Amino acid sequence: PIQVTCDFMRISSHESKNTAADHLVTFYSTFDDFKDKNYDGLIITGAPIEDLKYEDVDYWDEFCRIVDWSQEHVFSTMYLCWGALAGLYYLHDIPKKMLGAKLFGIFPQRLCDEYCFLTNGFDEVHYMPHSRHAAIETSALVNHPELAVLSEGFTSGPALLATRDFHEIFVTGHFEYDRDTLAEEYWRDFHKGLPIRLPENYFPDNDPEKQPLFTWRAHANLLYRNWINWVYQMTPYNTDEIPAAIADLRQRVSEADPDARMTGRF
Repeated sequence: PIQVTCDFMRISSHESKNTAADHLVTFYSTFDDFKDKNYDGLIITGAPIEDLKYEDVDYWDEFCRIVDWSQEHVFSTMYLCWGALAGLYYLHDIPKKMLGAKLFGIFPQRLCDEYCFLTNGFDEVHYMPHSRHAAIETSALVNHPELAVLSEGFTSGPALLATRDFHEIFVTGHFEYDRDTLAEEYWRDFHKGLPIRLPENYFPDNDPEKQPLFTWRAHANLLYRNWINWVYQMTPYNTDEIPAAIADLRQRVSEADPDARMTGRF
């Protein structure tokens, strides 16, 4: 197995309401501690703030600085849920749209590229948790040949997207969710008296008293293992050489056939 060492970053321009400040200070560092370093990979997580305009998010400027820094200092970045929507907007000017009802549950996703290394081992249909009030404007994707949709769903829309050099990977759902995460979200809102529907395709017989089926675990493991293995193979041992490796990969992708399969080898 590949040994993975993780550093944890927190936003300094926002006060968390859900995590104790002393925990964040103890285990997380701010961007200032990262900006002079290079990394093989970065994961940018989401937040339940889809109702806000991006520019109205109190840490939007800091988010943009982190993304800008990652362009030259991180070999590959994975954006999750709101992070994916925000990344697509900031980097590719793809707007979001608010949904009439919250997308909430486990949804089937059709595999669009069976030859991509990220989805190596995926079935033709896989399942992914979603919990969001917004989606990307899929019609805007036709103007972005640098982006490829790797899996999508009729209800959920694009679930997994990537740039052709895989410097950016966007996951609009929550492969990282545990078996009970959606159940906890449901019961949290239920006990607060908030309007909440049962998550779709989740509880057996739509009975929230029954244990949910864990139908996405294998594909979630595959995605992260495939990504980590690719990053491990493509990045130099000396992290000081990562900016040059990023530039070299971009050059090779620019010279490659744009219609070639996205195998991750150029």
